[in-house]
Amino acid sequence: MTQSLSLLNKVRSAIRVRHYSIRTEQSYVGWIKRYIRFYNLAHPSTLSEQHVAKFLSDLAVRKNVAAATQNQALNALVFLYKVVLDKPLREIPGIVRSRKPQRLPVVLSQDEIRKVFSHLNGIHWLVGGLLYGSGLRLMEAVRLRVKDVEFERLAIVVRQGKGGKDRVVTLPEELVEPLQAHLKWVEVTHKKDIDDGYGRVYLPYSLERKYPEAAGEWGWQYVFPSNKRSTDPRTEITRRHHIDESTMQKAVKRAIRASNIHKPASCHSLRHSFATHLLERGMDIRTVQEQLGHKDLRTTQIYTHVLERGGLAVRSPLGDTLRFR
Repeated sequence: MTQSLSLLNKVRSAIRVRHYSIRTEQSYVGWIKRYIRFYNLAHPSTLSEQHVAKFLSDLAVRKNVAAATQNQALNALVFLYKVVLDKPLREIPGIVRSRKPQRLPVVLSQDEIRKVFSHLNGIHWLVGGLLYGSGLRLMEAVRLRVKDVEFERLAIVVRQGKGGKDRVVTLPEELVEPLQAHLKWVEVTHKKDIDDGYGRVYLPYSLERKYPEAAGEWGWQYVFPSNKRSTDPRTEITRRHHIDESTMQKAVKRAIRASNIHKPASCHSLRHSFATHLLERGMDIRTVQEQLGHKDLRTTQIYTHVLERGGLAVRSPLGDTLRFR
């Protein structure tokens, strides 16, 4: 057990030296723990590629995990062996791969969107407005900084989106006044934090080194800060982080239930609905691709399948059949 704890501490150190996100750290450490327990606390240095293959195959066969989850576990073990143990994995034989299901996105109708928003309030209504009105991913919305909301241009600059890419998306006019009113309250909170000796926000390592004073500036603050300060588990620095995404996920789930909608919808369904409704209005698919930040046009084209399966695409024979009864 002592050996395992020492190894996990080395993993954490290696991740932090490379300035990976805390989510990556938690994910990698979690998978490495599961791998060690799978082999009854055997040290990974005594295990081979065959052991890795057996563990990953068990995830697919017995645990029935998604393909993305299995790949996440593989990435953690590749990091462990290459960076921490200095024993890079060679070809891993005979992995049973999880299948990536071909599912259509869950899309809400405009009427359903109205019902959901009628049950959202405050910050949850604003974040929901960015998911549906701008096509942001949930984490892109909660990590949004004040400086990246450009009211005059009706634009939002998304920094370090999925794949590390920046992009510019539309800011709906309907959100301008509510967001400006919200930011006035956020600025009051920020000034109080400064008066209390705090007021500095988290910045990625490279930015904090390049702009040492930026963390305390208004423009770098989160648009949706947490209600309370918290201590960073890595640096032990107390500051105000952004809201936890789980609070938004729970609020949307409650709103969907209250709206009596029986689809397996979530926060991401608001983004799916944004794309589908733009295409329904005749928006060019490449423009939608840019708004969503998709690298491959084929990813965006999944929404055309949703359109093709709508009521206007195929005329059912039922009406003609019943007419002659």
